[in-house]
Amino acid sequence: MSTASAFEIAALHTAGRLHFSQPADRWIANSIERAGFKVIDIERDIAIDAGMIPATALPDPFDRCLVATAREYGVPLVTCDRRILDYAKQSGQVRVIDASA
Repeated sequence: MSTASAFEIAALHTAGRLHFSQPADRWIANSIERAGFKVIDIERDIAIDAGMIPATALPDPFDRCLVATAREYGVPLVTCDRRILDYAKQSGQVRVIDASA
């Protein structure tokens, strides 16, 4: 799991779009631990790769970080984000699993 995902979850909570039965930081930490996820920081190579993805293709910089993280680690990106799914289909540069299906 990318640290960008933790940011997005916290931001959605702050914006009132996600609600938890406990503080968001505790919910995120507990969820990561329960799922056994490895948290991947946005390191230099990921940041550079993300910066090389045109904003016209993916306007959200955190979406670019998620794509770059998946590419760096050779893992599929699980998302229902239509822009990421379209980018993956058009570019062929990242494997995705459509979570909206």
